[in-house]
Amino acid sequence: MANPVTHRMLGFWSASSIVVGSIIGSGVFMKPAVMAAQTASPLWLAMVWIIAGLFSLFGGLIYAEVGAMFPQTGGLYIFFQKMFGDFFAFMYGWAAFAVINTASVSAISFVCAQYADFFLHLPHFSTTIEQSVVWNIPLLGKLYPLQNAGVKLLAIALILGLTWLNYRSAKAGGIVQVVSTLIKVGVIILLVFGIFLSGNGSFHHFVEPSANPKEGWQLIGGLVAALTGAFMAYDGWVNVTFVGGEIKNPQKNIPRSLLIGLSVCIIVYLLVNQAYLYVLPVDKMASSSLVAADAIAVALGDTSGAVIAAMIAICAFGAINGNTMTEARVTYAMGKDRLFFAFTGKEHAKYGTPGNALWLHCAWASLLVVSGSFDMLADMFTFIAWVAYIFGAAGIFVLRRRMPDHPRPYRVWGYPAVPLLFIAFASFYVVSTVMNDISKYNTGQSPVINSLLGLAITLLGVPFYLYFRRSDIKARS
Repeated sequence: MANPVTHRMLGFWSASSIVVGSIIGSGVFMKPAVMAAQTASPLWLAMVWIIAGLFSLFGGLIYAEVGAMFPQTGGLYIFFQKMFGDFFAFMYGWAAFAVINTASVSAISFVCAQYADFFLHLPHFSTTIEQSVVWNIPLLGKLYPLQNAGVKLLAIALILGLTWLNYRSAKAGGIVQVVSTLIKVGVIILLVFGIFLSGNGSFHHFVEPSANPKEGWQLIGGLVAALTGAFMAYDGWVNVTFVGGEIKNPQKNIPRSLLIGLSVCIIVYLLVNQAYLYVLPVDKMASSSLVAADAIAVALGDTSGAVIAAMIAICAFGAINGNTMTEARVTYAMGKDRLFFAFTGKEHAKYGTPGNALWLHCAWASLLVVSGSFDMLADMFTFIAWVAYIFGAAGIFVLRRRMPDHPRPYRVWGYPAVPLLFIAFASFYVVSTVMNDISKYNTGQSPVINSLLGLAITLLGVPFYLYFRRSDIKARS
């Protein structure tokens, strides 16, 4: 079983800053415009944020119990070992490396660079050149690696720089996380209060319908797609479990940090969404490319829009760091258990960090930046993450039956109703997302079936598991 990388150095506030800092990054600044177009209703848009937040909170309650039971570095990988055994744990760890964790870093880095482009005007190729190189993925779609070349290069530079920082010093990475979380709070305060106090909007926008409302199955499809964006914005709450072996008094601090951190994020996201709507009617919001910058520009002027774009880039920067710092721990734990490349399970002799795992994540995340757009990466990792969350929620019933006497410092509130509701809703979301992605691909709205691409990459882990298991057996014999 994997051992902690370092001593327990993180207290309650540090753990809470990981939850809040990992969640609040880019989604609330990029996704609301797309979500407004998908729902075509200010009321449904607000409901999507609330529903996604509540079910993320349900997930947090579930993983709070398991995280308090097994406060070890590796998070869900360790949990799935206890619930379902090595094969399932490996498949999650592979998915975390290949899709969930690296794609989340890629997506957030892409957003950070894209907001920087608001005032940096990064170079890009002509449309002809961008479309001259095509990566065809059989039965799934096409990727254009030369699109947004300047933005992608900056995104890769951010990943490289923060990987190097966390490779050299876990303490330095922690300091950056605390500082960036404080900056996030300042950005949110400035954004929300600056917009509402400007007086340049209308509360009528909260209920004003779209000129082109959606109904029936079109509305259901739009709501499912919008939930993907909201879940992406809330994703990151589970990151605190990845460093469970490094948290002081984890039996109390893991549950508390999850509950408080997620509650704060639900309130913040709803306030930010309503601030956007205050100055931008839902149809205008839907057509915005940089919705936060456009909203503050309406409220306080064009110069303020540029300032907000810069501050949001800084906010996303902190989320890149939070995800980089925590998520390589899953790969490290797998390497420690000899279920992945052995070098990933080694700490740096001098720095004491999981350096090899960090650099492997850096390389794959950089490739994902080149391969796809923000929306593709965000939708792909959000979908696969929620598939994993379903099994984790089901696993709590397994642990209650298999380990009835194991100490449980925290028990999930509302058991068994809360886990069952979470599983039912998450299953509906996963199935609906696949159907919606296929429909969008067939109608030409998307060049890639994002959910199936994520599943295809995940299934590539099966032969890797057989290889690593066989290698481990030979090494032990």
